[in-house]
Amino acid sequence: MKPYHWPSHHGNFGDDLNLWLWDALLPGLREVREETLLVGVGTVLNPTLLSSGIHKLVIGSGYGYGSPPDISDRREWDVRCVRGPKTAERLGLPPEMGIVDPAVMISDMKEFRNLPKVHKKTFVPHWESAEFGIWKSVCEPAGLTYLDPRGEAKAVIRHIAQSEMIVAESMHGAILADAFRVPWVAVTTSPSINDFKWNDWASSVGVQYRPRFVPVSTRAEAVAKKTRFWGINFEREQMASSDASHSDVLARPRPSQGGLRGAAKQMLAAPSILSLWQASRQEPQLSRDDVLASLKVRFRDVLDGVRRDYF
Repeated sequence: MKPYHWPSHHGNFGDDLNLWLWDALLPGLREVREETLLVGVGTVLNPTLLSSGIHKLVIGSGYGYGSPPDISDRREWDVRCVRGPKTAERLGLPPEMGIVDPAVMISDMKEFRNLPKVHKKTFVPHWESAEFGIWKSVCEPAGLTYLDPRGEAKAVIRHIAQSEMIVAESMHGAILADAFRVPWVAVTTSPSINDFKWNDWASSVGVQYRPRFVPVSTRAEAVAKKTRFWGINFEREQMASSDASHSDVLARPRPSQGGLRGAAKQMLAAPSILSLWQASRQEPQLSRDDVLASLKVRFRDVLDGVRRDYF
């Protein structure tokens, strides 16, 4: 059995944790049922990503993009649980099969227990924000530590666990914070953030997704997300009319932003700095201890069933 991993050029810890999580939850899985693809963490229940003709075992995945897959063929689909009730509804499953995102189980792993707190407030952007924005430069004057979601998954998770509070645009930033009992505040920088998947997970743990808006930090980020920057609405289609300006706008911010150029970019990011600072001072959320504990018990029951049937 091989766990499914969405291979992104940029890296994203929420997807990359599939590379090792399932070996911890289901030791020995790679030695059984070679014909089966284990579909776990991620918004991957999409026929574009999951090819037909392959037997798929679904444990905790979510729907959120494109058309939901037809899971009626039991020879090809074995769905044990999905991320939340909204995914269950879209797939025509009973609501009780929408348990929780499997990433919550990471907080029970020995290597992540009892880690000391070393960060006060941490911001975890969406990978697209990290790709095109200057959020590390934004975080410093806003009084937050920047955490790149494209980093090595275990290092990102340890940083989250060692924070006193998380401001999250990354959904898995919030999921892991909640699992480690770290209070969190959700933010969004554009309509490109998928609120369906956020609400799917939030409803599973009994909290509400109420993101605070934070403006994008650069012109390049505005173009990538088809949103506004300093009152100007940027769209890829509009910028494509000029190859020179298009390539200039879509270029990633340079690693070094010193001197006048860096000062100018930080000045233009002033609305982002202020809004992120304000978001970090909001009352954070946390799911109830008993609710999370109950979901983990139900998820372990699912894992026990998989062991009985596949091992």
